[in-house]
This record gives sequence, structure tokens and C-alpha cells, in this order.
Amino acid sequence: MNSLDWAVLIGYFGVMIAIGVWSHRRVDDVGDFFTAGGKMPWWLSGISHHMSGYSAVMFTGYAGIAYQYGITSYVTWSFPIAIGIAIGARLFAGRLNRLRSRLGVASPLEYLKDRYNLPTQQALAWSGVLLKIVDVGAKWAAIATLLSVFTGMSLNQGILITGVITGIYCTVGGLWADALTELGQFVIQLLAGVAMLVTVMGELGGFSALWTVWDKLPDTHTQPTVGPYTLTFLLAYLFIKTFEYSGGMWNQAQRYMATRDARQAKRSARLSAALWFVWPLVLFFPMWAAPLLVKAAKPDASDSYALLTERLLPHGLLGLVVVGFFSHTMAMCSSDANAISAVFTRDIAPALPKLGAKARTWSHKAGLLAARLSTVSFLALSMAIATQVNSPTFKDIITVVIKWVAGLVGPISIPFLLGMLPVFRRSGPTAALVSWAAGLFAFWLTNYGLDGVQLQIQIVSPVATSLVLFVLIGFLRPEDTPERDALLARINSGGDGDGDGERGDGAAAGAAAVAGDAPRGT
Repeated sequence: MNSLDWAVLIGYFGVMIAIGVWSHRRVDDVGDFFTAGGKMPWWLSGISHHMSGYSAVMFTGYAGIAYQYGITSYVTWSFPIAIGIAIGARLFAGRLNRLRSRLGVASPLEYLKDRYNLPTQQALAWSGVLLKIVDVGAKWAAIATLLSVFTGMSLNQGILITGVITGIYCTVGGLWADALTELGQFVIQLLAGVAMLVTVMGELGGFSALWTVWDKLPDTHTQPTVGPYTLTFLLAYLFIKTFEYSGGMWNQAQRYMATRDARQAKRSARLSAALWFVWPLVLFFPMWAAPLLVKAAKPDASDSYALLTERLLPHGLLGLVVVGFFSHTMAMCSSDANAISAVFTRDIAPALPKLGAKARTWSHKAGLLAARLSTVSFLALSMAIATQVNSPTFKDIITVVIKWVAGLVGPISIPFLLGMLPVFRRSGPTAALVSWAAGLFAFWLTNYGLDGVQLQIQIVSPVATSLVLFVLIGFLRPEDTPERDALLARINSGGDGDGDGERGDGAAAGAAAVAGDAPRGT
């Protein structure tokens, strides 16, 4: 990088901070800070949902997979995410919006105290916060790895710079700042991604390279599933990503909650799904063709995209692509920070022994201060974890992202998301807590308790265990009550612009519960 590249990078950081400061004027209370007051346009919510879904890990870990295995990087990663979000558009997006519009919550997990009980809410909240600290730590390490390739900075210096810049704008402006910076980051990534695609095609013979390049690459590059990324892995990933990207990791849930009504939330989800179908193809093609242009130095080829960028792009444009790396990571990390802050401020703090009484009576000003302080604390902890991401505990970046996140999201998200569906109204606190605990145990057993377990088994075992137990215990030990049925009725009844009248049997039962005549356990 030369002075022109640095100017582009510094200018980008300046714009992100300016957006955060401008967004500060739109934040009057915790509702504005965490859910944009329900005023976010569906298209902005959709772009924000898309941008908050992936980070610089795509340009390190997944670039390595693309370099070594070819199109399986798309088939077993972004394609199942697109399908999962499309499924979630129908099942979860509208219901998540009603958590805010009907129940008046500012955190995705606030409704769990009434849907199950306080211990269930706290178990999911604490485990989700701890998981996200590790997950975001991996994202900081990914962008710092790229920064070290281009600038020679140490890993810790890169983590500190990106973390501090992100902390400024997302702490000041809340979800509005997240969404608006993500919009700017999307535009930057669009320009950078297209520039990289055109440059690589020019290097390989022009537009025809899109179909002629494959004969020069290894045969495995055109196989949809190859190596450890098998058909079983694909199906497992689809299963997991449907929960994760439909709101199971909370930051995506906030995007749906931030729209005006359920119909707008569904439109937001469909836009995000469409972007996941199309945009990764543009980003992945240079990675697939990279073996013809550069030789990766690292065993996992995680440095291949950075090497490709350094070799092919002129200064200035190189800076724009580096900004693109930052844009994805900062988008995901800032959105996660806001979601975790919401969960801590609205769910965890009110239940703490000494802080709880004060937290339940915080004024608007005190609530906002607590939200901002918890955001800073989360970012600091995740940055500390990032310095250890290559330790024996975490092994490497892609291990954290695939194994830890994919493996642990199921036990956390299943009681949260399925708890909104009428068909699971019998599943109460026992089903939620047992499925959560058993899923965590399955993760430990397949990853650390047993040797030689296949990757797809490690990933799918926790979520499958949680799902089976959540459903089974609900049938064997039903805990539906008139109050819980009434809550489900409010989440599931239509009439708020969603246009599909999704009022199922469970919602009808909930309405009957309000009148005092709902059947129990039927």
C-alpha cells in the first residue's frame, strides 16, 4: 500500500465515524438505539441484514476453501444461507417484527421470560453472549490478518485499529449507525468486488474466462461437494443457517424488528436472500481462479485473496478493495455489538442480584448510557479474544467460524425461534432448558470428548440434539398455559400488513386462552 491507498482507507474510516455522529441525533432512547424505533425502510433493513451476515473471514478462511476446492465454497456456504433466509422470511421475519410492534420489546430475547421463564431467558442470554465474544473475536483476527499482509502491521495492532473505529460509530449511533454504515459499505464492496472481477477476467483472457478458465483448474474445482465439504455437510449447514440467519444470532433479528411492520420485515428478508444468491458469485470467481495467478504461502491458503489483490490491482484501487475487507468485518462486528448490548441491557442486567433493581427503573438517559457502556465492553472483550484466535484452544479462524458458531447456534436459537411458532406451543421451560443443555453437551462431546468425529457430525449434532429434545419433551411434558397461548396469539395473528393472514391453530388457541377457555395440553 502507498499513500493513495492509505488515503482511501483513512477516508473510509472518517466517513464511518461521521455517519455514527450524524446517527446520534436519531437516538433518543433504547428503542431507537436497538431497533431504530421501528422506522427503518425495508430495503435498508435488507441490505443491512445481508452485510451483517459475513465478514473478512470470507476473504481469508473461505478464500482458502475456494482456492483449494473451487465452487464448493459457494455451494456449501452462501447458497444454503440464501435458502435459509428465504425460509426464514416466511417463518420468522414477520413474527420477529411483532416482538417489537406488539410486545414492545427492544431486545430479541425479552419475550422469552414470558414465553418460558426467567432461568430459560438467562441461560440463552449468557451462552449467546459468550459465543458471540468468541465469534466476533475471530472476525477481528480475520481482518487483522489481511491488514498485516498489506501493511506489515502486527495482528494486535490491526485488531486495535479496527476495533476502536468500529466502537466509535456503533456506540454513538446505535442501530441507525450500523445500518447506514452498512449501506455505505455495501456500495464500497460493490465497486471493489466488480473491480476485482473485471481485473481477474482481464488477466485470464477477458469475459470468456468465466467459462474457459475451468479447464485449467483442478477437476475438483467444479465439483459442488468435495473434500470435507460433503452433501451431508451441505444439508447440515442449510439446517443450521436457516436458524442462524433467520434471527438465531440476534443481530439479524434486530433488522426485522427495526422495520415498520411484518410485511416490511418479510420484504427485507427476501432482499437479503436474493443478495446472498447473487453477490457471493461475484466475490468468489477471483478466488476460484486464484491458483492460476498466485501461489498461497499458508497451508490453508487463507492468504490467497490478499496476495491476488496485491499482485493485480493498482494503488488506489488496492486501497478500495482493502476498504471492502474492512466493510464486511465492521458491519458484522458492529451489528453483533449492538445485539449483545441489547441482550445485556434489557435481559441480563435486570436479572442481576445487585444491578437488577436499578436496571428495571433506568431512565431513558441511564438506559442509553448502559447500552453504550455494554457495547464498549463487548467490543473490548472480543478484541482480547481475537489476540488468542490462533492458540491451540481455537486453532484457526475458520475453525472458530465453522465449528464453534455453527455448532453452538442451534442450542441457543431453537428455543428462541421455534418458541414463536404455534405448532410448538406445548414446548415450555423444561423443553427449552433441556434442549439447550443437551445441545451444548453434544457440541463438547463431538468436538472434544471423542476423537475422529467427521466435520459434518460435529456441526449438526448440537442443533439436531436440541431440535429433537425440544419437540419431544413438548409432546411428553406439555407446559402450555393460557398466558403463553395468549402471548403466541399476539405474535402470530395477522392484520399488520403482512398480507398472508398467518393465524394458525396455535394463535386461535391463544385467542381462546384470553377468553379463559383454552384447552391445555391438546
